[in-house]
Amino acid sequence: MNAIRKAPPRARADNKVVAMSSVPMHAQIREIIRRRVLDGTYAPHSQMPSESQMMEAFSVSRITVRQALGDLQKEGLIFKVAGKGSFVAKPKAFQNLSRLQGFGEAMTPSGYETFSQVLSMRRVAATEVVARRLDCRLGDAVFEIQRLRYLNREPISVDQSYFPLEIGERLSQEDLPTRDIFVILENDYGLHLTHADVQIEAISADEGLARHLRIDEASPLLRIERLTYVGDRPIDFEYLYYRGDAFQYRLRIERT
Repeated sequence: MNAIRKAPPRARADNKVVAMSSVPMHAQIREIIRRRVLDGTYAPHSQMPSESQMMEAFSVSRITVRQALGDLQKEGLIFKVAGKGSFVAKPKAFQNLSRLQGFGEAMTPSGYETFSQVLSMRRVAATEVVARRLDCRLGDAVFEIQRLRYLNREPISVDQSYFPLEIGERLSQEDLPTRDIFVILENDYGLHLTHADVQIEAISADEGLARHLRIDEASPLLRIERLTYVGDRPIDFEYLYYRGDAFQYRLRIERT
């Protein structure tokens, strides 16, 4: 039987818990552990140090350690197995919805490796939905590009995008495996993307999506419908199918 990997203990210099701080000690411990999970110090699926080890390492009570672990469990960064302790979950990549960004633009600054596999590029007749979104007539020729997006060499999403014909045909000549379409539209074509309308819903993966994303059929997916504009002109209508177990969108909402 394979031995369970345990997350390594850290030197006391990293256990910076300040008793007199305005930040509660359990919140300080939670942030220390969160950093270790996200930077890979605590590897996915490895076993966390025991509560007793954490009590000794941070010089705090058991209830303080449990509060920190409870918060991390609610966030999905760790999970508990009865009788065995806490384990590190595989952290989800996320994109902030407060900015209009392409996938690579959003992921690269966080240290992720991204690339795309082009599945198909073709001229198609606009369906009722596509015609309405791109402000053209039903049956007009538009250009469809389908890509499989990878994050750290694992498939993360299938993107199905529709463009006005002249733009789509130009994009088909570009280096789409390594470049974001948003970057090409702005930097190469001089189009200033102004805003996008976004809808998000949960769906189940069909056979085709499951095969591309290497997941079981009927696994949960996030389906993002996004319509991007240049001024008042719709320029890019797309369906983005993200693995529900590996990706999340985040949004900060202000109360005014």
